[in-house]
Amino acid sequence: MSRRLVNITLDNLEDLPRRCRRCVFWELDPVSGERAVNSGDPGLEKEAWISGTLLEWGSCGKIAYVDGVPAGFVLYSPPLYSPRSVAFPTSPVSADAVLLMTAHIIPEFSGGGLGRMLIQGVAKDLTRRGVKAIEAFGDLKWEEPSCVVPAEYLLSVGFKTVRPHLRFPRLRLELKSAVSWREDVEVALERLLGSMSPERALRPV
Repeated sequence: MSRRLVNITLDNLEDLPRRCRRCVFWELDPVSGERAVNSGDPGLEKEAWISGTLLEWGSCGKIAYVDGVPAGFVLYSPPLYSPRSVAFPTSPVSADAVLLMTAHIIPEFSGGGLGRMLIQGVAKDLTRRGVKAIEAFGDLKWEEPSCVVPAEYLLSVGFKTVRPHLRFPRLRLELKSAVSWREDVEVALERLLGSMSPERALRPV
């Protein structure tokens, strides 16, 4: 089973689930979002947002593929590019952080570690760009796929609560710790594999 992460562009935007391709929850303020939905083509607004963000800021999302099939995605940007973020009771996002807007794993691919893979991909990208942290608004009462990420998922991949709330806490992932976690795992694997002789590694157990 092969896995790969690629940056979201206008060329692969169609690989997002249809509902997500046409969703502008994060990209527009509530009034503009409702206007776009009522006009019947929020997908065009989504494309415009992706295009503008790529040109002005750079990579703002990743898609995970499993054996060539789109299996999940994540979107992120500076809070300035996400008008909806100021509507949350635990806003604003910290000045040194990028906002993890939304993430989704296709149900048939859930439970396979893709969620952690997506976050690690975002962390690696943002660390290269000098960003110190990722923040997100989690949903403590999440029951079904929505635009807001389950708080439980964020906590499971290393985020910590920085502003509590009964429904929408704001959580934060320090990128230094995210990168060091990955490096620690890689070092541990290298040590484990290095300590095994080829014969021992291939011997049936």
